Parts: sequence; C-alpha cells; structure tokens
Amino acid sequence: MKKSLGPKPLALPLPVWVIGVYDPSGRPNAMTASWAGMCCSKPPCLSVSIRAATYTHGCIMASKAFTVSVPSEAHAAQTDYFGAVSGRDKDKFAETGLTPVRAERVNAPYVGEFPVAIECRVVHVAELGLHTQFVGEIMDVKVEAGTLSEAGTLDIQAVRPIIYCPGTRTYHGLGVLLGRAGAMAAR
Repeated sequence: MKKSLGPKPLALPLPVWVIGVYDPSGRPNAMTASWAGMCCSKPPCLSVSIRAATYTHGCIMASKAFTVSVPSEAHAAQTDYFGAVSGRDKDKFAETGLTPVRAERVNAPYVGEFPVAIECRVVHVAELGLHTQFVGEIMDVKVEAGTLSEAGTLDIQAVRPIIYCPGTRTYHGLGVLLGRAGAMAAR
C-alpha cells in the first residue's frame, strides 16, 4: 500500500541544468535549475521554471534568451556553486574557474567545459505561482565530440549527466542501462 505525502514537488528524477544568461551590463551569469525538461518536439522546445527573486529570472525577462548547459558528474561541485550563490553578488564563472562561451544563435553564454550546450530563445512565459516557466525554442545544440555514439547520437553514458532528488536535496549520477525504449515491451 502506498502512503500519501500530499502535494509536494517530488517528481523523480529531475535534470540538473545550468541556465546561462547575460546581465544588463553584459556580464555572463548562470544558475543551477532542476524544475526543467523537454516540452515540445516540433518545434523543439524545453522549459525551465525559475523563481522571480533570482537574478537570472530578470536577465531572461530582459533578453528573451538563455542557454542550458548540461554538466557532467565531474563538475558536480561547480554546478552546486552555480545554484548556491547569486549572480548579483558573485561572478560565478570567475569563482568556479569555468569558461563562459558566447552562444552563436542567441544572446546568452554557456559553460564551455560542460559536454552539452543548448541555445534557446524564449517563446512563452507563464507565471505559475512562486516560479515563472520559460519555454525556450531550441535554436542549436552543441556537444563535445566524445559524447557522440558511432551513429552520431548523444551517448548519455559519455555525457554522465547529473540528476537531482528534491526530497533529499541530493545529486546523483545515472544508473545502469536497462534496455531500449519500445524493445522491452512484452509482446
């Protein structure tokens, strides 16, 4: 029998993404976000929900652009730092030693050392309560060559993305491969 926990933000797992923006003076800034995911196939769009109190929120509202940098497990400490301090007070790129790279398709930076970077232009904004949901149309996806399979698709085992558990506020790596979608179904 299942135990009711009531309404809580406990969907599992959540991605760990770093959202990149430029502030009004043109300084690169980034924050860690997990209230996020894919939301449309055509045109390809993703969404990220951010509290209005954050510095990044105001930057996205002003620029109508952001990037998503997908960190690998090797950058867990820097990724946590991006979410622990405010860009109002700190230059997070300087503090972490990571490199802001100007995106080619939108006016936002991504993290050069992270294996995946997704460039997005804001196409919808929805006020949800404590968070604002930004839907970004994916204008380009950039990946490190070593993260591609022989078939040219993104290899999740090579990316080694981080996932987040909101109930315990912990970061995790991925588990083992269980099988290919659609091929495991009982027939």
